[in-house]
Amino acid sequence: MPLYSARVLVSLRPSVLDPAGEATRAAAGRLGVDGISRLRIGKAVEVELEAPDEATAREQLELLSDRLLANPVIENWTLELKDASSAGA
Repeated sequence: MPLYSARVLVSLRPSVLDPAGEATRAAAGRLGVDGISRLRIGKAVEVELEAPDEATAREQLELLSDRLLANPVIENWTLELKDASSAGA
């Protein structure tokens, strides 16, 4: 069965405040890194999944992202999917 490699990028919706991002932006200024007008913090989740085909892999990863990896009330997610079994070939 083919192996698929995926990265799910999860970020807060633009309308949601990001206290960690604001604290990091302020700390960057204290370090002398000026000019950062906006900094938001998210997460990247890497998954390897066996599935019979890409469509099934995508369907399962979308379900996982919607129901487990991201909170759809306050977060958005994007999916990057590739066939890991042919990556080394």
